[in-house]
Amino acid sequence: MTAKQTICVYCGSSPGSAPSYVKAAEELGRGIADAGWRLIYGAGDLGLMGATARSCLDAGGEVIGVIPDHLRFIEGEAMGLTALVRTETMHERKKVMFSSADAFIVLPGGPGTLDETIETLTWRQLGLHEKPLALVDVDGYWQPFLGLMEHMATQKFMAESFKGYYEVAPSPRDAIEAIRVALS
Repeated sequence: MTAKQTICVYCGSSPGSAPSYVKAAEELGRGIADAGWRLIYGAGDLGLMGATARSCLDAGGEVIGVIPDHLRFIEGEAMGLTALVRTETMHERKKVMFSSADAFIVLPGGPGTLDETIETLTWRQLGLHEKPLALVDVDGYWQPFLGLMEHMATQKFMAESFKGYYEVAPSPRDAIEAIRVALS
């Protein structure tokens, strides 16, 4: 019997401007539970973070939240989590989430989501891990980012191989399938 795999989800603490973002977060949370995986995320109860965690829990999944002390009252700790890890700093939060994860799925989000995603991809480029990452391109949300990646590659600031460190999935279901294949 193999150990339960843990999927780290990076996403916004805001619901964003389109209802499709929350819908995708809810679908992803259910999909992680249905796959028999464990979710680890930033522990917030707001926005896409909260929607992902609640839907995973509602579907019978395990959810681990990781939150630095200074964000406890800003993002609000989600209630009913399987486990809650409190950290002193954002760096420690990212380290706990990264080291606990077998793979990463990224929903729409803001600067924090982008920071976590880029750091995870950079560490892969540096040979620090080989964990898969999938971007859920809800309504084309990640297209500007993908354009920037292409621009950096054509300008020779990024190797073409960097684009092989992530999958682009049009839906949470496709992201889950890409991760399932990568982990098998």
